Amino acid sequence: MAVYLITGIGGFIGSSLARELLRRGEQVRGVDNFSTGRRENLSQILGQIDFREADILDLDAMNRACTGVDYVLHQAAIPSVPKSVLDPIASNQANVDGTVNVLVAARDARVKRVVYAASSSAYGDTPTLPKHERMTPDPISPYAVAKLASERYMISFYRCYGLETVALRYFNIFGPRQDPSSPYSGVLAKFITLMLSGQPPTMFGDGEQSRDFTYIDNAVEANLLACKAPAAQVAGKVFNVATGRRVTLNETFKLLQALTSYSGSPIYGAERGGDIKHSLADISSAAEHLGYKPQVDFEDGLRRTVEWYKSCQLSAVSRQ
Repeated sequence: MAVYLITGIGGFIGSSLARELLRRGEQVRGVDNFSTGRRENLSQILGQIDFREADILDLDAMNRACTGVDYVLHQAAIPSVPKSVLDPIASNQANVDGTVNVLVAARDARVKRVVYAASSSAYGDTPTLPKHERMTPDPISPYAVAKLASERYMISFYRCYGLETVALRYFNIFGPRQDPSSPYSGVLAKFITLMLSGQPPTMFGDGEQSRDFTYIDNAVEANLLACKAPAAQVAGKVFNVATGRRVTLNETFKLLQALTSYSGSPIYGAERGGDIKHSLADISSAAEHLGYKPQVDFEDGLRRTVEWYKSCQLSAVSRQ
């Protein structure tokens, strides 16, 4: 049984990782300050994990959290392009300074490996598709710059200190427990909850922007594969985590109409600063070195996600 530390365990990715690790019989420790994570994401598993309410900007807390840990899954962040545009200082502190704290603590605790939640936003809006790891990064937003900087810190800690690190560039992860109430939350969480309530979702732009939407189970599997893959193949490297397929928001809206029984039309708004037009990943490197293969396709993931939000609505009604 290995000990895994998950930073940002209250987030939808962090809590999903925790559930899968517990299912596999592993020991889970987690930290979160709940600035973006949610306590309710942990309510069902809190008695099964070693949870510490702490901020990754607190180095002493990170030193304590990393003691006796085998693997760190670093998910904690302020995961928002629009928020970083509004407040680049806070974004940098959480997403860069916090990451350095986690790396220092992991190094000093002699952790076996750190797996980092990097971002496809590092590629920017270059027209080349699909995006592959050998491309020169061209980040647009402060969020993207911060995530890329942390990615570079991962690589440098492997080269300078021998701390094994793997950075996973997530492409639009979606699924159950993603918070739809935040103005900075994922587009699918917002679309689904609005459409289930009979309200029109808003698309920023003409709706022809496309994304390589990736169901949460695929991201979880990639993280756990990254922990155990041979160091010679993965340490100090970066991998795309996606499906290798893109879907436009207009196409997504039509699929969701069938799943939610929503008959209205979307609202089209002005494009947002920092957003990219198209996103599509080349996942061949992750397949070769991590053994990664998407287990859940977009349509199936969308169906599972809608069913989860439906169950939440039914639970809320039954409590009234």
